[in-house]
Amino acid sequence: MNEIIKEIEDAQLKAEVPAFNVGDTVKVYNRIVEGKNTRTQIFEGTVLKVQGGSNRQTFTVRKISNGCGVEKTFPMHSPNVEKVEVVRQGKVRRAKLTYLRDRIGKAAKVKEKIR
Repeated sequence: MNEIIKEIEDAQLKAEVPAFNVGDTVKVYNRIVEGKNTRTQIFEGTVLKVQGGSNRQTFTVRKISNGCGVEKTFPMHSPNVEKVEVVRQGKVRRAKLTYLRDRIGKAAKVKEKIR
């Protein structure tokens, strides 16, 4: 049974996984199906966490929209996630940035990593 599940999961993996880390500001190009039409919606924000492994790996992105915090969790290997574009790299020392949920304004910013 485990071998069959493993084969199915390996078939669902993407060939190229986007390279980004926690704290980075990313643009997620998400395909949305509305009836017969499909369109691409861009969700730009800070990566709060990356969790899981294999084809179950997910990442959470947070942005502030009209003064209200919005978080979305995307599966890494989903066919609906067309691409993930890194806008800027963040300088962080934690694996999960859940403390950003309590911050407002400039306090919710992550410093940019100088290359």
